[in-house]
This record gives sequence, C-alpha cells and structure tokens, in this order.
Amino acid sequence: MAIERKVPGEIRIFLNHVYEFKKGIRNMVLYTMNKEHEAFAIQRLEKQNISYLIQEVNTNKINLFFGKAECMEAIRHIIIRPLNHLTPEEDFILGAMLGYDICQQCKRYCSKKENIKIAG
Repeated sequence: MAIERKVPGEIRIFLNHVYEFKKGIRNMVLYTMNKEHEAFAIQRLEKQNISYLIQEVNTNKINLFFGKAECMEAIRHIIIRPLNHLTPEEDFILGAMLGYDICQQCKRYCSKKENIKIAG
C-alpha cells in the first residue's frame, strides 16, 4: 500500500513559481510564505542554483525573492526596509521588475506621490 503525502499549498505555489522562473515566464519572483517552509525553499533554490534574498516580514512570515542573479543584485540595493516603507520610486521599480502591468504601476506610483503631497 502506497503512503499518500499531501504537499502543503504554500509549497505547491512555491514550486510553481520555481517552474515558471525556470521556463522563462518571469525573471524574478516575490513570494510571501510561512517561515516553516523556509528551509525547504532555500534548499530547492540552492540545488537549482537560483539566486535569492529573504526578508523577514514578522515572526511567522518571510518575503522570498528569487530570480536571475542581476535582478537579485539590484533587489539587494532596493529592499533595505519593509516593503510597506518603500518610496514610490522603489515600489515602482520593484513592481516593474516583478513583471507587473506597467500602466498599473504608473497609476500606483502617481497615487503614492499624490498621497505624499497631501500628507506633507
């Protein structure tokens, strides 16, 4: 009798992101995941020689960035504080690097800039 193992949903999503990266669908991925899966994710990325960066979100969650080495090098200069504290320019760059719709990023950028003007 075969033992059936259920793969957690977070791991399945992570593995799908790795698959899409390896197939060239995206150059870089940002995945917020539970810390309990961090060791598995790191082992998988290192085994496949994929560059990565981990940012702690809180005691239970991490932001896992991975992708092409040149993207990770740039990210290391941008992600120096929590994502919700990025400047509008840093947020725009990150979204563009992640492959988000550029027009949506422009709207988001302008909205963030307007909020700064109003608040300041």
